[in-house]
Amino acid sequence: MPPNRPLRADAARNQRLLLTAAADEFAEHGLGASVADIARRAGVGKGTVFRHFATKDELIAAILIDRGERLSTLGERLLDAEDAGEALREFLTAAARQRQERDLSFLAAASQSMEDVAKVRAHMLDVVDRLVERARSRGAVRTDITGADVFLLMCAPNYVAANVPDASPDLWRRYLSIILDGLRPEGASPLPDQPPHLG
Repeated sequence: MPPNRPLRADAARNQRLLLTAAADEFAEHGLGASVADIARRAGVGKGTVFRHFATKDELIAAILIDRGERLSTLGERLLDAEDAGEALREFLTAAARQRQERDLSFLAAASQSMEDVAKVRAHMLDVVDRLVERARSRGAVRTDITGADVFLLMCAPNYVAANVPDASPDLWRRYLSIILDGLRPEGASPLPDQPPHLG
């Protein structure tokens, strides 16, 4: 189905069911998750899957676009928050919580060449840039931190926690707090090397 075309209510409901079911199935079974199992989990037929997504790659792209757009929408809303530092904290917490609920980071490698996914990623980077610039201008984060730095740190709390056997489900919060403390200007020492350019 072409992007930007409004969906009927039933079609929109089916698409949401498919995205949720596919995200769960990929999270549990990796890239080997089958379209048949995704359809079964969503309570629809395989034909319904293919009416929405012509290929498995399109389905993967749709999942990543949906997740990215939801985070970007939150970030844009937080640009109007009174406390810029707290806005950045809320955004990073939401990003970490999204990954904690379903770690689909491995899907990114399978979609690197997909143009629509790249556009959503670029938009999210722009939103993060603006959140960081706003927090930096208000003294909430250190002056040598860039949006690219924060964008790359978004996955760090979950990555660390995932490498701890039998970790508490909330262990990611510990490392998010360490990261947030590291972004603050108090007691900061100069950072070595230049920030990355993610363009």
